[in-house]
Amino acid sequence: MMTKALEGVRVLDMTHVQSGPSATQILAWLGADVVKLEAPTGDITRRQLRDLPDVDSLYFTMLNSNKRSITLNTKSERGKEILTELIRTSDVLVENFGPGAIDRMGFSWDRIRELNPRIVYASIKGFGEGPYTNYKAYEVVAQAMGGSMSTTGFEDGPPMATGAQIGDSGTGMHAVAGILAALFQRTHTGRGQRVNVAMQHAVLNLCRVKLRDQQRLAHGPLAEFPNEDFGDEVPRSGNASGGGQPGWAVRCAPGGPNDYVYVIVQPVGWKPISELIGRPELAEDPEWATPEARLPKLAKMFQLIEEWTRTLPKMLVLEALNAHHIPCGPVLSTKEIIEDPSLAANEIVVEVEHPERGTYVTVGNPLKLSDSPVKVERSPLLGEHNEEIYLRELGLSREELPLLRAQGVI
Repeated sequence: MMTKALEGVRVLDMTHVQSGPSATQILAWLGADVVKLEAPTGDITRRQLRDLPDVDSLYFTMLNSNKRSITLNTKSERGKEILTELIRTSDVLVENFGPGAIDRMGFSWDRIRELNPRIVYASIKGFGEGPYTNYKAYEVVAQAMGGSMSTTGFEDGPPMATGAQIGDSGTGMHAVAGILAALFQRTHTGRGQRVNVAMQHAVLNLCRVKLRDQQRLAHGPLAEFPNEDFGDEVPRSGNASGGGQPGWAVRCAPGGPNDYVYVIVQPVGWKPISELIGRPELAEDPEWATPEARLPKLAKMFQLIEEWTRTLPKMLVLEALNAHHIPCGPVLSTKEIIEDPSLAANEIVVEVEHPERGTYVTVGNPLKLSDSPVKVERSPLLGEHNEEIYLRELGLSREELPLLRAQGVI
C-alpha cells in the first residue's frame, strides 16, 4: 500500500486566515495529520466573504482541505492543560498570531521545547525583528513593504498590488520549506527547532530580481525596460519582462479585457515573428535584425506584433507562435481557468463535496510526488473531530466532554 511523504507526522495547526492555513494545507496534502485548533467560535474566515448563509465560506474551505478540526479555549486553565498535551504529542506546531501572543498564553519557545524537545515550532509574522516587529501585516501590506508594489504597474500610474497572494500564500510556501528542513535535520540531531518566517521577507525573496536591477542602475539605464527616464530607483515598467529577453502583453481579437497574449521575443524567434506579422524584411534589416538594434524601440516592436495579433483570437495566436517555438501565453481569466479541462486533468483544479455547501471547486496540490499521491478532501466542520481526538487520542473521559462544552472550554 502506497504511503505518503509525511505520514506519521502530527501537525498542531494554530493558524488562521491565509498565510498559516496555506502552509498547513500543503503539509496535509503531503500526508501529515494536521489538527486545526480553533477557538470555539471558529477561524474567522469561516464567516468571511460568505456566498451562502450559515455555511463555511469558500475562503475557509479552499485553505483547509485534508485537515481535522478541534475547538479549544486556550485562555481557560483546562484549555491550557489540554494544549500542553497536544504539544507533547505533536511533531510540528504552526501559528501566525500577533507577536508575543503565544508567549502570553504561557507557551514561550523555551516552554514548548521543554514540553517536547523534538517539536518543530513554526511562526509566521508580518515582519522580522526591528522597528516594524509589532505592526499588523496583511497581504498587500507585505507587498507594499517587500518591494512588489513599487515595481508593479505602469510608469505613469500608482503602485499596484498583484492578484497573486505572494504575501500570504507565498509566505506559507516559505514556511513549508523551513518546516520540512527542520524535520529533516531532526532525523540527524533528534531535536526540534524554531522556524521563523516574515511576510515582508518572503515577498522580498520573490522580488530579488528588482534588487538586482536596483544595483544595475548604478551603471546606467536598464536597456531592456521600455521606460524613457530612469531615476535612482527601479521604475514600474508595465508588462515588460524585465529579464534577458523582452516581453509584452499584446491585444488580440475580439478585444475583451483578457484578450491578450504575452509574447517573449528571443533572438532566434525574431525571424519567424517577422514572417508571421507579414514583415519578413525586418529579419534582415540592420535596424531590426539584432537584439541590440531592437532594444531602443521595444514599444514599436510590440506595436508591430500587436497589429497582427489584433486580427486573431488569442488561442489562434498561441498556436501560431508555438508552431515556431516562440515563448508565449494567453492571459487566462479566472473563468477560463476554472473551466480548463487540462487543469482538471492535472488535478490542480478539483471538485470537492461538502456536507453543507455541496460541490465546490478548489485548487489542488501543486506538488506532484510519484510516491505520495494526494486526494483533495473537504475542509472540516468546526469541531468535527473533537471526540475523535480528545477521547480516543488524548484519553479524556467521555463524561468530561459535555462538561468542557458547557464550560466553554471546547
